[in-house]
Amino acid sequence: MARKNRGTEVLEQGNVYFLYQPKVEHDEVHGLDDVERFHVVMKPQGRRLYRLLTIGRKRLPDVGQHERNWGFVEQVSDSPVAIEQALRESHYQTKTRGRRQQPAARPAAEGVYALVGSDRETRFVYALELPEKPGEPQQAFNLAPDASFVISVKNPERSRSGRGRDKEADFPKVVKAQFAGRRFAAAVPEMLNYEGAEIVLIGAHIGARAEQEADLETASEQLQTADIVRDLRMVKSRHPVKPLLRGQWQ
Repeated sequence: MARKNRGTEVLEQGNVYFLYQPKVEHDEVHGLDDVERFHVVMKPQGRRLYRLLTIGRKRLPDVGQHERNWGFVEQVSDSPVAIEQALRESHYQTKTRGRRQQPAARPAAEGVYALVGSDRETRFVYALELPEKPGEPQQAFNLAPDASFVISVKNPERSRSGRGRDKEADFPKVVKAQFAGRRFAAAVPEMLNYEGAEIVLIGAHIGARAEQEADLETASEQLQTADIVRDLRMVKSRHPVKPLLRGQWQ
């Protein structure tokens, strides 16, 4: 559980899962060049709600450089099965190359998170529980054991999405009002409940300074107790778990 710190408010907390999807026809991944997409799944505590986010550049922003990166909400569902199915292996047909295979997503890490609000901004803070010893995959995705990011949501009425008008979030009036005419607004949980919502993440802190922002409580996990396996029904016959358990590419 996250505890409130002075001057801030915990808007939401829960479990967070980080996954990557290999490129088409890449059964094995040896580095970021073999990765097609990087995903974050948020599962708020006490709610039957799952958010699948896709993060640009296939990694989190570099916190040390206070780097900025974008992402978007790809899917929102009350069904963990729907999220897992979206991350399974898939096949499609092309005219030039015939049948193509998109390998299943692999879990890279899991932990707990909080969205922490202040007068100026909202921060996405997480603490990892697995893998116990982060390795090359976690380093490539900028998955520090503890980190925080400023998280904002883009106003679709002020600047059009590069993904196309038909993929923009359809916010109701009550959500649109929170932008107050600005291009971006501090992310509140409700804004992330709309598919197509575009976010911006800016690296803030890692380590002890990140821990202090939300004071997240982690638990020791293994395959049998891993939330991503139990919660999203990610059986290892479909989703290789070596990155999650051993911190190794697969």
